[in-house]
Amino acid sequence: MEKKVSKRSRKEEEDLEALIAHFQTLDAAKTQIVETPCPPPSPRLHASLSAHPEKDELILFGGEYFNGQKTFMYNDLYTYNIRKDAWTRVEIPNPPPRRCAHQAVVLPQGGGQLWIFGGEFASPDGEQFYHYKDLWVLHLATKTWEQVRSSGGPSGRSGHRMVAWKRQLVLFGGFHESTRDYIYYNDVYAFNLDTFTWSRLSPSGAGPTPRSGCQMSVTPQGSIVIYGGYSKQRVKKDVDRGTQHSDMFLLQPEDGREGKWTWTRINPAGAKPTPRSGFAVAVTPNHQTLLFGGVCDEEEEESLEGDFLNDLHFYDAAKNRWFAGQLKGPKSEKRKRRRGKTTEPESADKQECGGAGAQGPVEVVREVVTEDGTVVTIRQTLAAPGSAGRPPSDEEDSPDNAGGPVVGPSPRSNAMLAVKHGRLYLYGGMFEAGDRQVTLGDLYCLDLHKMQEWTALVEMDPGAQEWLEDTDSEEDSSEGESAGDGDEDSGAEAGGECGGWAGEGWQEARGRAAPEPSAPRQTQTSGVAWFPQS
Repeated sequence: MEKKVSKRSRKEEEDLEALIAHFQTLDAAKTQIVETPCPPPSPRLHASLSAHPEKDELILFGGEYFNGQKTFMYNDLYTYNIRKDAWTRVEIPNPPPRRCAHQAVVLPQGGGQLWIFGGEFASPDGEQFYHYKDLWVLHLATKTWEQVRSSGGPSGRSGHRMVAWKRQLVLFGGFHESTRDYIYYNDVYAFNLDTFTWSRLSPSGAGPTPRSGCQMSVTPQGSIVIYGGYSKQRVKKDVDRGTQHSDMFLLQPEDGREGKWTWTRINPAGAKPTPRSGFAVAVTPNHQTLLFGGVCDEEEEESLEGDFLNDLHFYDAAKNRWFAGQLKGPKSEKRKRRRGKTTEPESADKQECGGAGAQGPVEVVREVVTEDGTVVTIRQTLAAPGSAGRPPSDEEDSPDNAGGPVVGPSPRSNAMLAVKHGRLYLYGGMFEAGDRQVTLGDLYCLDLHKMQEWTALVEMDPGAQEWLEDTDSEEDSSEGESAGDGDEDSGAEAGGECGGWAGEGWQEARGRAAPEPSAPRQTQTSGVAWFPQS
């Protein structure tokens, strides 16, 4: 299958290589580091958001955007100063080519490093895809990009996952797709940070089936956990069936055996997330794995509809247990509840399993009318006030209706997450309203210690986003070429002062309503793998 994919995709990759080379020629014209204060970056998904290991900064790289006709790819780099609440666009000579659905890992060595592997580039019409197999490192102290060349690494792919484990980068899964064929992976590779060499691992035991867009994180015990993900199989000609995986595995090094690993399937207790794809992942200060949002697809042979989510879930590896991440609500409301009548605390079983006494989520529905008259309905599921990602305690107040719904990020998939100083930051993502894909550019923050309420740092109006109808795509195809191939200045006009539409497009999210051979693609999210933060 891999040989078949390689043969059929080679021609389109050659076409895209010329386009990528053109972009790199434009990037090569920049010879100096330029840092420009700017408004928030343009809306995007499948980017990477990383916490600087030494500074109070977040680092946003790459991503993609689709306006209904054209796909835009990004390789721009932004930093967000947490204390100053300020964005800066950082232009560095010789950056990686434009991409989305890559993986980024932050390391504290050498003043801080951002390692990036793979990802995907799409043509402006979103019909052709190029999958990278390159490895880059951004030296944060000197603000220099370096491509690390080493043979024996993974094949070109996107939607894979990568984490830092001791002095290695460990990579799992992903997918490769051409116009006609696709293949999903479940292979495991390790990159040695001392010798700069790749090695393919061959763990014993039954491991995960091939997939992309899964959760991958390092446990406090030194194992690597894999949860969920997405894959699709061809059931007949031009008809594919997607699978939202919900199984979980541990990848563990064998005692006393250098380079030997083993797979073990695990079945955690607690309030497990509902089946979904396109969720975002981060690691909390106490090394719990946090999962946010995603989309639960309902597939028919000729259609695909998704229920977008905005809930939080925590996985505690020490207890091998899932907990629902419920918010307590504003502090003032909590005081009112303490002064008022309280109820008997519910048992852990009832809270985790949604027993009869548990308070259900609140759904808020609002409509936004766009410039062209399209009515976009946003359904937002808000968690009821309660305990926050940990077992209920007798010392805490029981949920009470007096607190009311807690405002937070709207439901979405393929968002970007980062944790810094015990705060969770969420940027962008997308949701769908009928045939329209709405790409987000908002920024939210949640204090993981208090778990009271989300704070909106950057707000946006989804109805104000440009959306072009497909009927104009043929006559605008030449314009699409220029939009995708344009220089940074033209991108800046589209994306605001910071520059913006440099992103890459995917058949994925916008192809979900029309099940072509390459649909659906919503799970190829470029989630970030995390090095434990302070």
